[in-house]
Amino acid sequence: MKTAIIGANGQLGSAISDYFSQNHGVIKLTHEDIEISDIDNVRDVLKSSGAELVISTAAYHNVPKCEENPAVAYSVNAVGSLNLARITHELDIPLLHYSTDYVFDGSKLSPYHEDDETHPLNVYAESKLSGENLIRNYCQRYFIIRVSGLYGRTVCRAKGGNFITTMMKAAREKPEVRVVTDEILTPTPVTEIAMNSFYLAETDAYGLYHMTSQGECSWYEFAEVIFDELGLSTPLKEALTDDFPQTVNRPTYSVLENRNLKSIARDKMSPWKTSLQTYLRSF
Repeated sequence: MKTAIIGANGQLGSAISDYFSQNHGVIKLTHEDIEISDIDNVRDVLKSSGAELVISTAAYHNVPKCEENPAVAYSVNAVGSLNLARITHELDIPLLHYSTDYVFDGSKLSPYHEDDETHPLNVYAESKLSGENLIRNYCQRYFIIRVSGLYGRTVCRAKGGNFITTMMKAAREKPEVRVVTDEILTPTPVTEIAMNSFYLAETDAYGLYHMTSQGECSWYEFAEVIFDELGLSTPLKEALTDDFPQTVNRPTYSVLENRNLKSIARDKMSPWKTSLQTYLRSF
């Protein structure tokens, strides 16, 4: 099978390209190769590629910049998703698209299921939810996958790193590192997202899925494992979100339950701490 991977040079796209290339012919598409906000370009590129599956990791996901540039956020995250939905439907090929835990506001305080009510708190989340809805309305053969707390070897281009690299840099440069205890998530390695996405894409069980590691933790607990495994000696201190200026509203609880994956026996995600320790020990 020929698989076109959009955003193939990003943190998630690189892992997907590596995993899928073991079994598929992979067409790596970067922003230089395709402009998803331009429907004619999307049609030309995908039609000439001969792809039998399209995977899109493309997103405008720097959360503060989305607040500053909502038109850009919507042109990529919403209109771009609409264009991919229309063209993959036109070409009769499946679309696998990634979304975010941020579509929820965190008020539930227990893991979110796929059919729980959404309530985005910021422009990034609103634009991603719009993209989800447009795909569901304009495409019949789709997988929408919501993810959380991603980390991997390739630097996240929009953010300049991930939480692990941020902690490593802070430990080198600061006398102490303060991390919040009152925001809860599920750290998830992009390598496992790639693997589980492959298993899901082998099916025709189209629809909406949550795909994260098992369990939950605070950002502080996430940092604790990083400091312990990497032997970072800089003092790590607890903090609260109120201790830091907030420029964007974010959910304080964004844990996802992989209920739909479990229902089709395709949930192969590991516990978050086990995955993180394995990843860190490979440094």
